Amino acid sequence: MTDCYYELLEDDAPVGPARGQRLRPTAMAISTWTSAIQHGAPVSALLVRALERCAPRPDTRLSRVVVDLLGPVPMAESLWVTAQLERGGTQIELVGATLWAPGPDGSPRAVARASGWRLQTLDTAELGAAPTEPLPGREAGIDRELAGKWDPNYVHSVDWLWLKVPPHDGPGESWMRPRVALVDDEPLTPIQRLFTVADCANGLGSKLDIRRWTFMNTDMSVHLHRVPTGQWSGIRADTHYGPDGIGSTVGTLFDDQGPVGVIAQSVLVRPRPPKP
Repeated sequence: MTDCYYELLEDDAPVGPARGQRLRPTAMAISTWTSAIQHGAPVSALLVRALERCAPRPDTRLSRVVVDLLGPVPMAESLWVTAQLERGGTQIELVGATLWAPGPDGSPRAVARASGWRLQTLDTAELGAAPTEPLPGREAGIDRELAGKWDPNYVHSVDWLWLKVPPHDGPGESWMRPRVALVDDEPLTPIQRLFTVADCANGLGSKLDIRRWTFMNTDMSVHLHRVPTGQWSGIRADTHYGPDGIGSTVGTLFDDQGPVGVIAQSVLVRPRPPKP
């Protein structure tokens, strides 16, 4: 099994008027919907990596990240990622990152974007946290052995313990951790590790029959009140569907110490086309 989601090909490559890193996705980044596109989790983690590496300051951290998927992110031989400081400041900064892939004419075009508010930190350990129902421990989780049901793709890259197995009432709950690195053999930062699984909230909270419906998220917004610790990330999420083909996912993200933040996603719901 490949041991990373992306391989770094070039550290300082031209991307239109800018410069950025050129990378190649591995099989671990393949979507569960189709082998032609990438799963949103590795994409969002790669954009978070770019945000964290952009003009870094040790006295700040990301507090909110919004990822917009501008369309299907292809399994291309080359991708490019760029980042820039959008708004500098002593206490509050805005950073942005863009993922590029070859367009129809071969030149790079934007396929995903992320923006992140980066706030200055100080000691507020004396303040209490809002109460949240804890997530059950991993000893209650079930490995559904999803990797055996697909050719190599994203589900082969994670350990996934389901606390509720579909179909079920109420929100879905799971513990997850990546089994591979993000880029080559680089150590994952705590926030990158969280984003390698956070995009799964949509599917985790779904009540739809995957044989009849597709439900792809077009974005993801994560607010972190605390930097996660440990190897495992917990997700509690519920997806709601409107009468017009549009849904939304809302959820809470956890580590072993408790909640670390909240997540929201927009969901495009469509009936699966009949098989020929």
